[in-house]
Amino acid sequence: MENVDTYLARIDAEKRPALERIRALVKEIVPSAQETISYRMPTLTFRGIPFFGFAAHARHIGIYPFSGSVLADLGDDLRNYECSRSAVRVPYDRPISKALLKKMIARRLATIRA
Repeated sequence: MENVDTYLARIDAEKRPALERIRALVKEIVPSAQETISYRMPTLTFRGIPFFGFAAHARHIGIYPFSGSVLADLGDDLRNYECSRSAVRVPYDRPISKALLKKMIARRLATIRA
Protein backbone atom coordinates (compact mmCIF):
# COMPACT_ATOMS: atom_id res chain seq x y z
CA MET A 1 0.00 0.00 0.00
CA GLU A 2 1.34 3.41 -0.98
CA ASN A 3 1.97 6.05 1.65
CA VAL A 4 2.56 9.81 1.36
CA ASP A 5 6.35 9.44 1.29
CA THR A 6 6.09 6.97 -1.59
CA TYR A 7 3.71 9.28 -3.46
CA LEU A 8 6.07 12.24 -3.06
CA ALA A 9 9.09 10.19 -4.12
CA ARG A 10 7.40 9.60 -7.50
CA ILE A 11 6.94 13.35 -8.16
CA ASP A 12 9.40 15.19 -10.42
CA ALA A 13 12.24 16.69 -8.40
CA GLU A 14 11.32 20.19 -9.63
CA LYS A 15 7.73 19.90 -8.35
CA ARG A 16 8.31 17.90 -5.17
CA PRO A 17 9.39 20.83 -2.92
CA ALA A 18 6.07 22.63 -3.51
CA LEU A 19 4.14 19.56 -2.40
CA GLU A 20 6.43 18.94 0.55
CA ARG A 21 5.89 22.56 1.61
CA ILE A 22 2.12 22.12 1.61
CA ARG A 23 2.42 18.87 3.54
CA ALA A 24 4.64 20.51 6.17
CA LEU A 25 2.37 23.54 6.53
CA VAL A 26 -0.74 21.41 6.98
CA LYS A 27 1.03 19.25 9.58
CA GLU A 28 2.18 22.43 11.34
CA ILE A 29 -1.38 23.81 11.37
CA VAL A 30 -2.90 20.47 12.53
CA PRO A 31 -0.12 18.48 14.24
CA SER A 32 -2.53 15.67 15.16
CA ALA A 33 -3.52 15.07 11.53
CA GLN A 34 -3.08 11.55 10.25
CA GLU A 35 -1.73 10.92 6.76
CA THR A 36 -3.13 8.47 4.27
CA ILE A 37 -3.61 8.03 0.55
CA SER A 38 -7.20 8.53 -0.52
CA TYR A 39 -8.44 9.01 -4.07
CA ARG A 40 -4.82 8.27 -5.10
CA MET A 41 -3.50 11.43 -3.41
CA PRO A 42 -1.99 12.43 -0.07
CA THR A 43 -4.82 13.10 2.34
CA LEU A 44 -4.83 14.33 5.91
CA THR A 45 -7.55 13.28 8.29
CA PHE A 46 -8.93 14.63 11.55
CA ARG A 47 -10.95 12.27 13.74
CA GLY A 48 -10.76 9.80 10.87
CA ILE A 49 -12.42 12.24 8.43
CA PRO A 50 -10.52 13.62 5.42
CA PHE A 51 -10.06 17.38 5.65
CA PHE A 52 -7.26 18.13 3.19
CA GLY A 53 -5.91 16.45 0.09
CA PHE A 54 -3.29 17.57 -2.39
CA ALA A 55 -2.03 16.21 -5.67
CA ALA A 56 0.57 16.99 -8.30
CA HIS A 57 -0.67 17.83 -11.78
CA ALA A 58 1.20 18.98 -14.87
CA ARG A 59 0.88 22.72 -14.25
CA HIS A 60 -0.52 23.01 -10.75
CA ILE A 61 -1.08 21.45 -7.36
CA GLY A 62 -4.66 20.47 -6.70
CA ILE A 63 -5.86 21.25 -3.19
CA TYR A 64 -9.00 19.44 -2.02
CA PRO A 65 -10.71 20.37 1.27
CA PHE A 66 -13.30 17.58 0.81
CA SER A 67 -16.09 20.13 1.17
CA GLY A 68 -17.56 22.40 -1.49
CA SER A 69 -18.84 24.82 1.14
CA VAL A 70 -15.30 25.65 2.28
CA LEU A 71 -14.35 26.95 -1.15
CA ALA A 72 -17.63 28.82 -1.54
CA ASP A 73 -17.06 30.51 1.84
CA LEU A 74 -13.55 31.59 0.83
CA GLY A 75 -14.47 32.90 -2.63
CA ASP A 76 -12.83 36.32 -2.25
CA ASP A 77 -9.69 34.86 -0.69
CA LEU A 78 -9.35 32.43 -3.60
CA ARG A 79 -9.85 34.98 -6.38
CA ASN A 80 -6.22 34.64 -7.51
CA TYR A 81 -6.60 30.91 -8.13
CA GLU A 82 -8.61 28.85 -10.54
CA CYS A 83 -11.20 26.86 -8.59
CA SER A 84 -13.85 24.27 -9.22
CA ARG A 85 -16.61 23.39 -6.76
CA SER A 86 -14.26 21.07 -4.89
CA ALA A 87 -10.67 22.04 -5.75
CA VAL A 88 -8.20 24.89 -5.86
CA ARG A 89 -5.55 24.85 -8.57
CA VAL A 90 -2.32 26.34 -7.25
CA PRO A 91 0.32 27.00 -9.93
CA TYR A 92 3.79 25.81 -8.99
CA ASP A 93 5.15 29.34 -9.44
CA ARG A 94 2.49 30.97 -7.19
CA PRO A 95 2.51 29.12 -3.84
CA ILE A 96 -0.53 29.36 -1.63
CA SER A 97 0.06 31.30 1.59
CA LYS A 98 0.12 29.72 5.00
CA ALA A 99 -2.58 32.18 6.08
CA LEU A 100 -4.94 31.02 3.32
CA LEU A 101 -4.25 27.37 4.10
CA LYS A 102 -5.03 28.09 7.76
CA LYS A 103 -8.36 29.69 6.81
CA MET A 104 -9.28 26.80 4.55
CA ILE A 105 -8.37 24.19 7.13
CA ALA A 106 -10.09 26.05 9.99
CA ARG A 107 -13.34 26.15 8.02
CA ARG A 108 -13.14 22.48 7.14
CA LEU A 109 -12.34 21.43 10.70
CA ALA A 110 -15.26 23.51 11.97
CA THR A 111 -17.62 21.48 9.77
CA ILE A 112 -16.10 18.24 11.05
CA ARG A 113 -16.47 19.33 14.69
CA ALA A 114 -20.09 20.46 14.17
